[in-house]
Amino acid sequence: MHLDALFRNGRFTTLVPGRPAAHTLGVFGGRIVGLDDDVTGCTADTVVDLAGAPAVPGFNDAHHHLSMVGKGLRELDVSYEAAPGLEALYRAVAERCSTLPADAWVFGAGYDQNKIGAHPTAEGLDRAAAGRPVWLVHNSHHMAVASTEAFRRAGFPDLAAVPDVAGGHVERDADGRATGLLQETTAMHLVERLLRPEPAAEWTANIARGARAAVEVGLTSVTEPGIGVVHGIGNGPADLDAYLRTRERGELAVRMTVMPYITALHDCGAFEPGNEWYGLDLGLRSGFGDEWLRVGPTKIMADGSLIGRSAAMCCDYHDAPGNKGFLQFEREELSRYILDAHRCNWQIATHAIGDAALDAVLDAYEEAQLRYPRPDARHRVEHAAVTSERQVARIAAMGLVPVPQGRFLSEIGDGLLTALGPERALLAYRMRSFLDAGVELPGSTDAPVVAPDPLLSIHDMVNRRTASGAPIAPAEAVTAYEALRAYTTGSAYAVHEEHIKGTLARGMLADFTLLSDDLLAVAPERISELTVGATVIGGRVAHDAGALTRVC
Repeated sequence: MHLDALFRNGRFTTLVPGRPAAHTLGVFGGRIVGLDDDVTGCTADTVVDLAGAPAVPGFNDAHHHLSMVGKGLRELDVSYEAAPGLEALYRAVAERCSTLPADAWVFGAGYDQNKIGAHPTAEGLDRAAAGRPVWLVHNSHHMAVASTEAFRRAGFPDLAAVPDVAGGHVERDADGRATGLLQETTAMHLVERLLRPEPAAEWTANIARGARAAVEVGLTSVTEPGIGVVHGIGNGPADLDAYLRTRERGELAVRMTVMPYITALHDCGAFEPGNEWYGLDLGLRSGFGDEWLRVGPTKIMADGSLIGRSAAMCCDYHDAPGNKGFLQFEREELSRYILDAHRCNWQIATHAIGDAALDAVLDAYEEAQLRYPRPDARHRVEHAAVTSERQVARIAAMGLVPVPQGRFLSEIGDGLLTALGPERALLAYRMRSFLDAGVELPGSTDAPVVAPDPLLSIHDMVNRRTASGAPIAPAEAVTAYEALRAYTTGSAYAVHEEHIKGTLARGMLADFTLLSDDLLAVAPERISELTVGATVIGGRVAHDAGALTRVC
């Protein structure tokens, strides 16, 4: 048999019970046709010698804002690594101004007040940018800071006239004037409505750049959690078209599942006698698409950010007495969205970070299933950041998929400990508890909130230490094998794709990632030192860091 490609002399971890390892993998039509003896004697158009390098099924990030990653790579980086202090941030803004036309906006993202001591202010940005419009997005992407000129262009020449917003917060000084900080997408929309949608050429460039960044860290599949709206997440109502354009140009380097935001769905009229359709036109819903680009769950934001102290909690934040955060929708509205989407066969992915928000979401999922029973709906809880024993049990009993982020534990873990306090921190980003309850655990980063590298996230899932070295809910640690399985099979399961992704077996997509060492054999504390040698998608090399030797 003549194949498209043969990859030989490797050390493949297949994640297939009964056949856990292989040395040769054959590909035809983008699928695996056999391993080892199955392909003995086969020829191929391309033969690649892996020189004994270890390989795993392609990494799959279940919650990764790929377009935002690309956008951030094309704008000013104000992360702690790039600007390690408030004055350094202001200097970075001033330096960027020197490269721009006189009236141009300054866009940046990635700052964290927990690390630099305070949020930037409109007044500080005014000085740094000499009166230009500035828009800096927090690393959580649940907050942003605007300069005075940015507010003026948004229609608020007087900072005292910036209105309060339901489901968000406008920070004010003692005189009632906006300081510049806008918390949650509802408040951010006051300024961001000027900036979205961006031109199609800009947004497709963001997607293409994000896709290149994804394959460089070993990702073969990504789920984009939110498209189709003009504020917060996504760019606008034609987001799916932007992905299609990027794919048609050959620039969508990674397989994509995209989540339309709930407000992009609407009443479409009669679906059949006595039944109305709620969703996207033509009956478009979860599952539409192909192996490269498909529509996944609909996304809903139930609450805000833990490090921003806006996630809805059952009790006060440890360092902010009187503050329990807030829901972005009233419970009745949230429930109505979930019931309608569930009734119309959508998979649903609801962002719920605080435990109070999680209760609201679980109640709505339970009611939806009682009213409109569906087998294997596989609804998701994005983040599930603070979860009680009772909530873990409910998630397991209802067949839900929690999507916690491993990399949060180190990059923002110290801020999490401060926000939660020592007792409630034991409930943070649980993983072992979910696995022990029989729940399928995916792997994800929520990039660009933290670094998109799956190996760094896997390291934190296993080691559970903050940047300062403090343990964070250490009893929730998982093994390297369990973390790898989460980042492959688990993430595929989270979008109903485990039948084609997540393992290396005959009939599966030929997606795998070559590593510098064996992830399952190195000491746990060394996992973060591993690097990606190559990324192969559908049997084609999407990224090569010099690890591959082509024989023919």
